[in-house]
Amino acid sequence: MKIGRADIAGSPGFVVGVGADDPWTPLSAIGVEAATTADVIANASRIAERVTSRGGESDIASGVRLSCPVVQPSKILAIGLNYMEHIRETGATRPERPILFAKYPSSLTGPTDPVWLDQELTEQLDYEAELAVVIGRPSRRLTEGNALDHVFGYAVANDVSARDWQRKDPQFSRSKSYDTFCPIGPWLTTADEVPDPQVLGIRSFVNGESRQNSTTAHMIFTVVDLLVYLSASMTLYPGDVILTGTPPGVGLGRTPPQFLAVGDQVDCEIDHLGRIENRVIADPQVRL
Repeated sequence: MKIGRADIAGSPGFVVGVGADDPWTPLSAIGVEAATTADVIANASRIAERVTSRGGESDIASGVRLSCPVVQPSKILAIGLNYMEHIRETGATRPERPILFAKYPSSLTGPTDPVWLDQELTEQLDYEAELAVVIGRPSRRLTEGNALDHVFGYAVANDVSARDWQRKDPQFSRSKSYDTFCPIGPWLTTADEVPDPQVLGIRSFVNGESRQNSTTAHMIFTVVDLLVYLSASMTLYPGDVILTGTPPGVGLGRTPPQFLAVGDQVDCEIDHLGRIENRVIADPQVRL
């Protein structure tokens, strides 16, 4: 099952898809009201039952423009330096434990929405294709045996970064949390369709040129490792997001470094989860 969010008849709302051709059914059409991703998760069983029972009935929205499927998470947790080749390309040292930072919910944007660049705030805009994990139920002190049972679904994310401020600030969160710096989508694929999150190809492209091409099998800390580590000290709530790190091929790692400019388009894709496509534009709130 896929959970998306779309503007249908002038009103934004969650939609559900069960077929390969992306036929979207508004949740309102099957009698389910959901304002946040946590609301969707709370009604997941009812959604699956009702959309399946409808079969080929009408009220199917096709060709809709999808927006961000993550709405009002209590937190977005991100992991740095989780692929060995990415560590090498940045000249960093392999961490003994996961490197954790926050991306604030105000950075969220949709799978085809623009990423804003204010060149007075950063001259080193970079991309990072990542697997996003969405929590499905309250989770504290998970174990290796039950961690994946607490995942609702997965999505494609781009951990957009201001590299200059990532180095200048004593921690990462501000440089990773500018408005629009967290595109996620194109939908949430429920965990039952992803039996093993460690066998997924992950890629990115800039203006059609292949930049990253790896697999989640190369993570240093697996999804299970991260869930166990994070839930040891904090409760993870339904709708919370974990970004699991990026493979090699980022702009910072190129020789010479190659950062994003206005007009560039970054596409990120993960096997079985879809593709997000975000163009860089000048921050519309900057006075010229």
